[in-house]
Amino acid sequence: MEAFITSLESVVEIVLVIALGYWLRRSGHLGDKFKGEISFIIMKIALPASIFVSVLKYLNRDKLASLSGGLVFAFASFAASYLLAWLLTKVLKVRKGRRGTFINMFANANTIFIGLPLNMALFGTKSLPYFLVYYVMNTVSTWAVGVFFISSDDPTADKSAKKDFNWRKLLPAPLVGFLVSLVFLLLAIPVPEWINKTLDMVGGIVTPMSLIYIGIILADAGLKSIRFDRDTVWALLGRFVFAPALMISFILIGRSMGTTMPSLESSTLIIQAAAPGLAVLPILVGQSHGDVDYATNVVTTSTVLFVVVVPILMQVVSLL
Repeated sequence: MEAFITSLESVVEIVLVIALGYWLRRSGHLGDKFKGEISFIIMKIALPASIFVSVLKYLNRDKLASLSGGLVFAFASFAASYLLAWLLTKVLKVRKGRRGTFINMFANANTIFIGLPLNMALFGTKSLPYFLVYYVMNTVSTWAVGVFFISSDDPTADKSAKKDFNWRKLLPAPLVGFLVSLVFLLLAIPVPEWINKTLDMVGGIVTPMSLIYIGIILADAGLKSIRFDRDTVWALLGRFVFAPALMISFILIGRSMGTTMPSLESSTLIIQAAAPGLAVLPILVGQSHGDVDYATNVVTTSTVLFVVVVPILMQVVSLL
């Protein structure tokens, strides 16, 4: 019960900041230019700085090696999610233009704008190294596999046409920050204290700015547009039930085989597996001429419903 209350309080804090962003956007205080600028600042500047500082603060060489187990569990969970989602598109006969969105809702989460601030609120900065494990896998999954399902779902596409893949998308700024920090960690390169404090100060804006950004997204999408058709319900089940259930299953299987994992790491992986759908999903679907309304609906709905899901999932996690 204590875990439930703690998670509920943390979610309330998050919701209040999201509501602030929602109100500021709806009242006209935050324009389209600010929306683009805040996204740039978070993704290109603040988050890489935060990751760089956190890795050097909370990781060492021995602990880095221990995180490889988390990558294995995350990889297995992502692979199983893709397979299950693909099978369900066949069984449920999900129409073309929605299949890419449907599959991505099962496999890939909004780790940056929802997953990160949620993890920080629930578990604190000590959980960041474990968050990075899921973030790396989620990033690779999204841009190497997820976009493939979306582009191949284009109802207007010429099957004989070939599209060049942009490999630079596999190295977004936050992931670059993580890789650079690993170089500093492995080579034991000293970082001057004043630089460390500066990066820490800049990185400190990630959580509140991410939540305000989500509020802006919700204001633009409009809460009145939320609807629950069959494909939406199954996509939400994939995001909030099947994905975390698969992660829990693989962790329990690993535990039965003698693989030990810190409770903080397993909790982080499970919570991240249930984060809402990708914020960029409607944009990616639009580029492939898919059902943008459906993509927007599942992202908006999952972002709203995570408030209810997280306290319940935290109660489940406390029993493991």
